[in-house]
Amino acid sequence: MKTRILFLVSILSFSLLVSGAEKKEKGFKISYEQYSHGKLVPNRGVSATVINGIAQLSNSSKVESFFINYKSKNVVKVLKLKDGQFQQITPFSELPTAKETDEKETILGYECKKASFLIFSNRVDVWYTTEAKVSASPSLSVIIDNGLVLKYVVNGNRTILAKSIEKEKGFMEYPAENTPKIDQARYRELIIKSRYRTIPVFDKEQINFQGGITNPKEKILNHTYRFSKGTVIMKKIKMPDLNPEGSVFVKLTNWSNGDAYDRTGCVFTIANNDKNSMLTALKNGKEELPIYIDKKGVEYQGVVSDDNYTVPVELMRFFTSFGVGHFNEKRPINNYNWQDSVVYKQEVTELIPLQEDEVWIGVFIGNYDKGGHKVSLELNYYPPFEETAATEKYIQPLFYTLNVMEASGQNYGRMFKNDTLAVEFTLDENVEDLQLLYTSTGHGGWGNGDEFVPKVNQLLIDDELIFKHVPWRSDCATYRMSNPASGNFGNGLSSSDLSRSNWCPATLTSPYYIPLSNLKAGKHVIKVVIDQGDDEGSSFNHWSVSGILVGNKEISK
Repeated sequence: MKTRILFLVSILSFSLLVSGAEKKEKGFKISYEQYSHGKLVPNRGVSATVINGIAQLSNSSKVESFFINYKSKNVVKVLKLKDGQFQQITPFSELPTAKETDEKETILGYECKKASFLIFSNRVDVWYTTEAKVSASPSLSVIIDNGLVLKYVVNGNRTILAKSIEKEKGFMEYPAENTPKIDQARYRELIIKSRYRTIPVFDKEQINFQGGITNPKEKILNHTYRFSKGTVIMKKIKMPDLNPEGSVFVKLTNWSNGDAYDRTGCVFTIANNDKNSMLTALKNGKEELPIYIDKKGVEYQGVVSDDNYTVPVELMRFFTSFGVGHFNEKRPINNYNWQDSVVYKQEVTELIPLQEDEVWIGVFIGNYDKGGHKVSLELNYYPPFEETAATEKYIQPLFYTLNVMEASGQNYGRMFKNDTLAVEFTLDENVEDLQLLYTSTGHGGWGNGDEFVPKVNQLLIDDELIFKHVPWRSDCATYRMSNPASGNFGNGLSSSDLSRSNWCPATLTSPYYIPLSNLKAGKHVIKVVIDQGDDEGSSFNHWSVSGILVGNKEISK
């Protein structure tokens, strides 16, 4: 067996594969310590184990292995995934080149030469020797051919310094010759994706205006339900077992499927309970929603939470583009390179209860077009950087005036002209890091409408002002390449360029984070006051506002 292994090494060179069960080879281990601004950084050391001219770098990753093959003059990265094993090979000739200097330094009894590298605007100085019986480096990017790097300094302040060179018997699992090879770009894509968890929800599902929709009566896991004449899609998904201290992002991709206009959209969750959520109304009609009546007697369906009803939790407020995808070839303009789609991605860590097994999640796009839009939706979960004390998320939605059931007759948020939106709520005990997530966008799409006129928003709790701001976006022209169907004006502006009340076509609108750390447990009243403008004829102003209390509660042991 030993003769056979040595034969394979000599014939295949870098296809060495030595297992502990077969044989331990003689080699060396170079141990390095790490320093920052001259101070030792504990537990951040690295090592290089060298056997038969191949150095393997220590690495805490469970899916990556790193090798420097001084015989074949290649750097080899190995990726072990559920789908198989891959290797990415970079010849020494493609690595940064060294600039030799006259400086020398003695390290571990070896006289070392100094060389400098420039890597992504960072200066890297190394001290190396060619007198040792072994070649190695603590970095895959800085290689001295047939040299042992004993000191490595980045920008003069971060140092990796060899502390020992010891003979050692060991083995390494070097990739076989037939391990699939991938290029650097593909390797980077795979390794990034391996570090986080993707939870798919929708895949190019259509959201359009149509009649005759029939949904199953039972609650089917992972089935796409279509509500409110096709303008709302929903799915009940099972949440995997995840560390609740990780981060969660929602990612939505949108294409026009025939609709040319910018539309209001949102991604939301609803309580997994027919009796106190919008789920019953989506199934049976807006009559199931509780009524809020303003001072003029106008009714608004399902806009505030109470003891018997909870408004949806808005994860993302987004606005579709003027026709991206569908209208790209219908509106060619020289030197205008239209985007294929619009991708929206937003952190929603505070709003996703990872301790729940199942979640209802939906997407709404207000449109009256038979083609409408297509969307793909996924949740991206990123594990925590380090272990922390477990906490339970506190999520209490208070109000939501975006009429998700617009096509079913749910009223627009028009009450602010003649009334103050007031909501009673009770704050639980032992809530830490309490914040109010407040999202506000103004609408009224004519010259004097609230969409194009700045308006003050004020929030009060128990009649004390906690927030006063003019929600406004002046960067809409940045997204011109996502709006092929936008109208062009005689002065050179496009409709999608115009500044708006906290939104732009082809963008998302992030919430304001309002700290409420001094708010005590018990009953309170929150009021929303907006300087809503006058209507003009049949044209009316309205505001889509969302308010959600978030925080943390310690988990009882």
